[in-house]
Amino acid sequence: MGPDVTPNGANDNGTDDDVTITVLGSSGSYPGPGSACSGYLLRHQGFRLWLDAGPGTMANLQTHIGLADVDAVVLSHEHPDHWSDLDGFYIACRYVETRTDVPIYAPAGLCDMMRSEIDEQSPFDWREITDKTKVAIGPFQFTFSRTDHPPETLAARIEPAGNPRVLGYTADTGPAWAIEELGLGLDLVVSEATFLHDREGTSPHMSARQAGTAARAAQAKRLLITHIWPIVDPEQSVAEAREAFGGPVEYARMNATYQL
Repeated sequence: MGPDVTPNGANDNGTDDDVTITVLGSSGSYPGPGSACSGYLLRHQGFRLWLDAGPGTMANLQTHIGLADVDAVVLSHEHPDHWSDLDGFYIACRYVETRTDVPIYAPAGLCDMMRSEIDEQSPFDWREITDKTKVAIGPFQFTFSRTDHPPETLAARIEPAGNPRVLGYTADTGPAWAIEELGLGLDLVVSEATFLHDREGTSPHMSARQAGTAARAAQAKRLLITHIWPIVDPEQSVAEAREAFGGPVEYARMNATYQL
């Protein structure tokens, strides 16, 4: 069965037993017209986790929940298309929402890149993650795996409490890293598919064909492709990934909510 999708503005809160992922942005490397870069909202048992915070994702996040409702943030790596909206979130938390101790899980050094993080009155509680880190974040158990992408970039196996289904998130990666590192038989893989097969080998990213091939090798059940360059037609990406995967493939449509 394909993912459940609710359009922007619909009731996409789900029940306590549901695990949902809302796409806040799926453009690769830079935002396309009217779009946003990598970012996702995970929800389960009332917990709301912001996974990657690329440009444009904070605006979309607020169409689903309030900024005061974010329980934790996880950032995969220090490239700005995956975290730059954290600067705005910092300003909102410190001066508007007056929040404190918001957990931010990120690789070492990302904190130092923020323009806003300048004194000891930070609203953030930084927690370092790296390859093989295992950590419970609310009702989610995260296990991180370093990918084929500079600088240190962390894919994640995400296991929700009380739910047997498992989510895999590749973050950014070239084909030298395998989705199998997150385990076989993942129920849903959210995978980068930056370009089409004609650009393979030109940068440390995967094509849609490579994403499909990798998901098939990992025996994944469903594939949601994301991080697509704005110049690439998502329908072509889906077709290329589907041919290689041989199973259900969807494009991560901005502001759509998918059920795990």
